[in-house]
Amino acid sequence: MTVFAGARVVTRGGVLDPGWLRIDAGRIAAVGAGEPPEPADVRLPGRWLVPGFVDVHVHGGGGATFASGDHREVGRVLRFHREHGTTTAVASLVSAPLPELERALDRLADLVADGLLAGVHLEGPFLSHTHCGAHDPRLLRPPHGADVARLLAAGRDAIRMVTLAPELDGGLDAVRRVVDAGAVAAVGHTGADYACARAAIDAGARAATHLFNGMPPVHHREPGPAVALLDDPRVTLEAINDGVHLHPATLRLVVAAAGARRTALITDAIAAAGLGDQDVSLGPLQVTVRDGVARVPTTGSLAGSTLTMDAAVRRAVHDAGLPIEDAIAMAATTPARLLGLDDRIGTIAPGLDADLVVLDADLTVERVFAKGVG
Repeated sequence: MTVFAGARVVTRGGVLDPGWLRIDAGRIAAVGAGEPPEPADVRLPGRWLVPGFVDVHVHGGGGATFASGDHREVGRVLRFHREHGTTTAVASLVSAPLPELERALDRLADLVADGLLAGVHLEGPFLSHTHCGAHDPRLLRPPHGADVARLLAAGRDAIRMVTLAPELDGGLDAVRRVVDAGAVAAVGHTGADYACARAAIDAGARAATHLFNGMPPVHHREPGPAVALLDDPRVTLEAINDGVHLHPATLRLVVAAAGARRTALITDAIAAAGLGDQDVSLGPLQVTVRDGVARVPTTGSLAGSTLTMDAAVRRAVHDAGLPIEDAIAMAATTPARLLGLDDRIGTIAPGLDADLVVLDADLTVERVFAKGVG
């Protein structure tokens, strides 16, 4: 048993300043305001105590990726992001030939079963050629039923999310197949118009993959998919808050319109995260990182990010001017709810896993606990 005291504890109901928390057997046993009823083991004056971050869209980091499904590489990615407060991650895969995706899914499914990963996200290959971003257009294909079923079967119930373009042939049927398989269908890398995006939501789509990126811009007479996704209370909106993919004012607009409860901070990080400027691979494509921004040099398209979740939280508070309670909800509570894991993680409350992050006054990570260990 471990008792923390003296921190500003961010809970679902607000900030306890100061607050205390007791961990027992890897779970949160009790939370309260003021001083704890027993002696504190760890005192955290001037610190924030927040739930561990949940990244539902991340490809790599620290020089490694999830693409091969190799246990050691996956471990490197997770260790890198753990240092930045992420205690739960979904492994995102970029577009690749179906046999290659099947092999990666088979290996990653074992790591999901072992509890190392919260699931797998297929970002492709069922994407629009005109909004492919850093996905190799030669590998994209319509989401025909047999291909969708083939990948879902390879994932062995480990697939948590599938991003697809619903305007493609078979797109709406694919949304239904993904939902029926127990995964989240996400609209992204799409050229869908407003009506098609609405139809995808009605078919069961419940997430927007990196809202505004990989889709047509908003026009006052042709609002497109972004407005359809933003406007529907059933949809959770991914936001890459790195100051490049989204302007801080845009993030404020999203939260003002949809609330923190519907907005999920993601990193969309690639292997280059944490390594500085260099050239790396993202699937079959070469990516150049300069000043921390990853791009495909031949097209200039953004290619994921070098973002970490703690930096996304700091930007939400310092640059976008959001309350810390909203920033933490967007980094932990909302993505946990999207994954259907909010009964275990994403909030500081009795009975949930003791996944915790200690932040200093400037919101820099000082310590991370996963199930009470840190």
